[in-house]
Amino acid sequence: MTLKLEGAEHKLLLAICALTLFALLGPAISQPVQQHDFADQRFFGYFPNAADVLSNLPFALWGLAGLMSLPSVKLNRTNASLCALFFFGLILTAFASSWYHLAPTNANLAIDRWGMVFAFAGLMGLAVADRVSLRAGASLCWLVLLCGAFSVWLWSVSGNVLPWLVLQFGGMALVLCLATRRPVRGALAVNWAVVILIYAIAKAFELTDHAVYDLTSHIISGHSLKHIVASFAAWPVISALRTHAKSQTNSN
Repeated sequence: MTLKLEGAEHKLLLAICALTLFALLGPAISQPVQQHDFADQRFFGYFPNAADVLSNLPFALWGLAGLMSLPSVKLNRTNASLCALFFFGLILTAFASSWYHLAPTNANLAIDRWGMVFAFAGLMGLAVADRVSLRAGASLCWLVLLCGAFSVWLWSVSGNVLPWLVLQFGGMALVLCLATRRPVRGALAVNWAVVILIYAIAKAFELTDHAVYDLTSHIISGHSLKHIVASFAAWPVISALRTHAKSQTNSN
C-alpha cells in the first residue's frame, strides 16, 4: 500500500528533512556560560528566585482553562488530542520551569526543556493539522515528541545545544510559514500570526532579562515577563475553540 502525499505535505516533509539534517550535521553550539545567571534572584520567604518561579503560574492557569474548554467543543479526534497535549504541556511546563528556577542547574534545565517538548509538540502538530492536513499534524506531533526528547538528551551528554535550538526556532519558523496558508477544510483556524507575535515578544524579554530588571527599578525582570507573555500563546487556541463552539451552536 502506497501513501500518497499532497503538495503541502511534500513541502512540509522537505522542510522537516532540511531542519533535521542541519540539527544533526550543523556546527555544534555550546550553551551560553551565563545561562543560569538570571537578573532577579530575590528570595520570597525560603524560596530563591521567587519571581521567576511564581511567574510560571500563568502557564498552569492557561493550560487548565484550555482543558476545561475542550469538553464543550466538538472536535475530530486528532485536533482534540493535539489541543489536549498542548494544554497539558503548558501545565507540565509550569511545574518543570518552576523546578528549574528554584535551583538553576543543567540537570534541572533538562527537566524544564523536557516539559516544554510536550507543549511544542501539541502546538506545532495543531498548526500543521490546521494548515496542511490532520494526518500530517498527528505525524509531526509524534516526531517533535521524539526529536525533542532526543535533543535534550543529546545536549545533556554532549553539550551541543544546536538540535534544541533547531527544534525551537525552526519549529516557530515553520509555524510562521504555515500562518501564511489558508486553513484546511474543517480546521480549527487558529490565528497563528498572533501566536508567533507572542513568542517573539517573549523571546525579546528573555534576551533583555537584566536590562528590563534595571529599567523597571528591580520591580520585575525580563525573564519573569517572558514567562507571563509566553503563557498567552494559549489564548489564540482557546479563542479558536470558542469560535468553533459558537459556530456549531449557530448551525444547530
